Amino acid sequence: MSKAKYYVVWKGRRTGIFSTWDACSAQVTGYPDAEYKSFASFDAAQAAFAGVYEDHRGKPASANQWLFAPEKPVLPSLCVDAACSGSPGPVEYRGVETESGRQIFRKGPYQGGTNNIGEFLAIVHALKWLRENGKDWPVYTDSGTALAWLRNKKAKTNLSRSSGNAIIFEKILQTESWLKDNSYSNRVLKWDTRAWGEIPADFGRK
Repeated sequence: MSKAKYYVVWKGRRTGIFSTWDACSAQVTGYPDAEYKSFASFDAAQAAFAGVYEDHRGKPASANQWLFAPEKPVLPSLCVDAACSGSPGPVEYRGVETESGRQIFRKGPYQGGTNNIGEFLAIVHALKWLRENGKDWPVYTDSGTALAWLRNKKAKTNLSRSSGNAIIFEKILQTESWLKDNSYSNRVLKWDTRAWGEIPADFGRK
């Protein structure tokens, strides 16, 4: 059974919040430059309708769902995520402030990588940034694999090294070396996607 969605129409024949796609479609189909988007909860739709379309363009339907959860993520904090086109393929990663969504860093794309590698590199990059800036914020990731690699201080990837992905393996070695030579007090936590929606650092390409 599909999960219920709510549709916000900022620009259409009628504006407002609609509980079915048919009702939304009647307002936007064929309407010039219509502005509309689906949301995972009514509260999220209501908050979005009070704002502007540009704040939500290109973001997943469940973005900012955490704002309406009974138990919210720790704030302030950093969220990290990676995106990979194919496996292996070009991989990039980034970190954002959880509350504001402000991008703190973005790296890549690096050729011949995987999503798990990107997630691992992102976590450690976040830990470095927090240490350099004297912040005790936790880091959130939605990757259980990257968390396991972090605990072991080693990327246990099955990816084969080649001339095309030499940079990725150089990044992995630098990251593993940093973990062995440095300590950190920041917590690294699992993002609860079911309760909070997509992690704020998500690239919106799913």
